[in-house]
Amino acid sequence: MKPVLLFLLLLLGAFSSATAQARPGAFSPPQISPQAVDEIFRPFDNTRSPGCAVAVGHRGNTLLTRAYGMADLEHGAVNTPQTVFEPGSVTKQVTAAAAVLLALDGKISLEDDIRIYLPEVPDYGATITVRHLLNHTSGLRDWGSVAGIEGWPRTRRVHTHLHVLDIVSRQKALNYPPGEFYSYTNTGYNLLAILVERVSGKSLAEFTRERIFEPLGMTRTGWRDDFQRVVRGRAVAYGLRQGGEWVTLMPFENVYGNGGLLTTVEDLLRFTWNLDTGQVGGRRFLEEMHRQGVLNSGEVISYASGLQIGTYKGLPVVEHSGSTAGYRGHLARFPEQGLALAVLCNASTANAGGLLFQVADLYLGQALREQEPPPPPGVVVLRPEELQALAGTYRDLRTGAAVQISVREGGLWTQGRLFLPLGGGRFASAGGGGSLMFDRPGREGGRPSAVLSTPGQPGVRLEPVEPFPPGFTEWQAYVGIYLSDEAEATYRVVAEEGGLVLRDRWGQGTPLRPLYPDAFAGGGVTYVFRRDDMGNVVAMSWSESRVWDLRFRRVGEVR
Repeated sequence: MKPVLLFLLLLLGAFSSATAQARPGAFSPPQISPQAVDEIFRPFDNTRSPGCAVAVGHRGNTLLTRAYGMADLEHGAVNTPQTVFEPGSVTKQVTAAAAVLLALDGKISLEDDIRIYLPEVPDYGATITVRHLLNHTSGLRDWGSVAGIEGWPRTRRVHTHLHVLDIVSRQKALNYPPGEFYSYTNTGYNLLAILVERVSGKSLAEFTRERIFEPLGMTRTGWRDDFQRVVRGRAVAYGLRQGGEWVTLMPFENVYGNGGLLTTVEDLLRFTWNLDTGQVGGRRFLEEMHRQGVLNSGEVISYASGLQIGTYKGLPVVEHSGSTAGYRGHLARFPEQGLALAVLCNASTANAGGLLFQVADLYLGQALREQEPPPPPGVVVLRPEELQALAGTYRDLRTGAAVQISVREGGLWTQGRLFLPLGGGRFASAGGGGSLMFDRPGREGGRPSAVLSTPGQPGVRLEPVEPFPPGFTEWQAYVGIYLSDEAEATYRVVAEEGGLVLRDRWGQGTPLRPLYPDAFAGGGVTYVFRRDDMGNVVAMSWSESRVWDLRFRRVGEVR
């Protein structure tokens, strides 16, 4: 082919590609006064508090960058658009990108059993794939939550990936069979970071620098894989004490992949623009990054590879939030409009996502298509007494947690959702994407059991339970010393004035509030005591949001 003709064809291809990128939505952002954005961040626009940085881009072009508050209160350094923050779990899309690139290289398959690369993970009799790690459907317990149960929550000691692998290797059970539910867990993304390093033979920092950061011009982005390293231009993270005093709240740990990215709002826009263009990775990379997880039930969940796929006021949005110690972050992209926004903060009080979407409202303007979701078809009217007969406390058979169902607005309210009656014991979520189905009452009457399905949590069995007001005699059945090998932790359950208290090895106590027979709540945890065939309490089950049914066996009496 003649050189001139080849040049013209290449030029035409580049023009067609650029036109294709600019075509969807034919959106042109309005001219927004920087002062309008300043007003949103006004609480942080002073020299007495930490603050935030924000950047807005349209099809790869930066529309606005602003910064507010202080990067370092001790030394009087102010935040700028070039200030380095940690975006928390916004990091996960970068770790996912590294794993996907490795798969496109042919070095791994996303359907591989992770034990090929991570033999420290116990064999649970069911395959956990790399893809399960990417979309939080592995069932693996969150290692940081287990560390907290042990008595060393994150930011309290210098955790490393050795700690992560040690905790993972000690777990005797999963939260659920792989693919059964969606359950957010940092463990999966720490394991992905380790996997990338083992397969590539390079540190995650080196791999991402060569394959992602340098090609995209992300010149101020790296990793907090050594928290002692000096990082020029980094903002200190702060928390706010009850009296209104700012104190440093830094992530003093050497775990990364789940978080730990060091970056700026400008560099985040460069990264997320690549998720539109595929400059790095190409078309297959974009497909895998946006491929949403599929549960064993066939339900397609909103989580893809470190990305949440959803809608905002009627517009498709790809986003992720994050928090680490006192840092807060949010990155969002509106693919139809070609609009992207990044907000990073070094104040624990900042709602980065809320701030970001207030700015998005300014730029999206008339493109927003917010409307009330239509009611589910087939809604019927039930008498108040019919609804009230189904209200009360239920037990989640997976975790033991108490689930409250109440009457509201002609339907039943639970788990932050309104379910409207369809007849025959069937209810549907008023906003769509959920159902509540009651079994027929048994011969004894009373409340029936139910099956609750919400996005990512299909087919959860609920069993009705009654209140449990134990007295001193009942308390004594639970008093004892309980040990978990999985968390390497010992707790004492003691009877004190007013009820039972769970005390850790340092004597710190958590009052236990009765939920239903053999179940108590305290500090965001559900404790279910287990009995043997003789009716003796022999174990205690600990369940919280990211750890389900962690068993403590009873090993002694409290003296």
